[in-house]
Amino acid sequence: MKVALINSRKDVAGCNIRHHIEQCIGESSPRGAERSYEFFEVSGRLIHAEGVDDGIDADLVIFLSRHSSVNPVPVLTVHVTGNFGPAELGGSPRTLAPAAPAMMQATLRALARHCPEGYRVSYEVTHHGPTGLCHPSFFVEIGSTEKEWADPAAGRAVAEAVLSAEPSHAVPLIGIGGTHYAPRETAIALSSRGAFGHIATSKRQVAVLDREMVQAMIVQSGAVAAYIDRKAMPHPDFSRLSGILDELRIPRLSETEIASLGHLPWETYLEVRNLAASVSPGARCFVHALEGTGPLTAISLDPVLLSEAKRCDESALIHGFGPLSVVHLTNEDNVLLPQFVAFSKNSSEIINALNTLCVKIIRNRESTATENDYLVIRKVRFDPGKARELGVPAGPAYRQLAAGQAVEHDGRVITPNRVSVVTETRIHIPGLENYS
Repeated sequence: MKVALINSRKDVAGCNIRHHIEQCIGESSPRGAERSYEFFEVSGRLIHAEGVDDGIDADLVIFLSRHSSVNPVPVLTVHVTGNFGPAELGGSPRTLAPAAPAMMQATLRALARHCPEGYRVSYEVTHHGPTGLCHPSFFVEIGSTEKEWADPAAGRAVAEAVLSAEPSHAVPLIGIGGTHYAPRETAIALSSRGAFGHIATSKRQVAVLDREMVQAMIVQSGAVAAYIDRKAMPHPDFSRLSGILDELRIPRLSETEIASLGHLPWETYLEVRNLAASVSPGARCFVHALEGTGPLTAISLDPVLLSEAKRCDESALIHGFGPLSVVHLTNEDNVLLPQFVAFSKNSSEIINALNTLCVKIIRNRESTATENDYLVIRKVRFDPGKARELGVPAGPAYRQLAAGQAVEHDGRVITPNRVSVVTETRIHIPGLENYS
């Protein structure tokens, strides 16, 4: 990979970063095994450097720059350039530059590793120029005052990050919603395969996002899916943008779905989503230890068995899915569905493992018995009607009886079993007697 590094001689931070990159390269070979670097310097501001990469032989352009803010904090940032609306700080209106999501995520992660004490790292939203670029690019910046711009520790950290950044199975995304420093997108990129290209977060940016601009975000980012920070967006905007993504046939992933992608190839994940949608339209997918490729199948669990296990201990149930080669599904309201997705070759094994997990959770919490292939769940419940028939007044006595404690009334001892009803739930599970 050929990387062009561009700075402005007027930019203290850019010169600081360039100096330390040159120093690092002089000290040892760049860590990117197949990567070479070439430096370029401009006299004016980078945000006005339209067409600066014309004629440059490179695969990637990284702009080395300062970051300014009305609320200055020590920060190291990365972002792509572009304007969703008017061009107020360089570039052209409603134009986005080509992004490099995988390398930008790798650089963000490297910044987090090398970040000096007192600094934080983050994405920024897409903003300012230049937009007239022909190569994938991004800015890497030191913020937010002259003190930080000239800080050698910050310059060295950014240099180390640029040189050591190595993409790893990134899934290119666009991000919508939040604040200027894109906190949710930053957290996702630092902890998962989710790698963002263009990000539109401010209320002003979201307001001008129409079908054309959303499509531009996707194309210029090479994105395969979108993330919307739903909590940071008014419902009308969320509905409108979700509709645009549906029209463009771009999946919308939640933060949890992105985090659960694991090592699954994106193409296989799409097959999982399509299969899930055929089972339950709008279903959300959560990948566990499913890896590799192969024919997929939908498998079903007895809905009563799953419901009882969920009622007993939902967190243990979800945790128990972790080591299984399976995808669990929920509806759009995050309610667990009795359908799962697995590779066809493992389907019988997965069904047995899911049944075993549910049975263990139920047995840990309920009074159960095994009758041939039936799991019998016996539940004892306080019956206020029986208590009234015995003359027990409502109030504290009812609470004691419901808690399994005997009470005395009119010289008689009323035990809980006299005011209880027993119900049985029978669930047929083939091979149950073989389950531990």
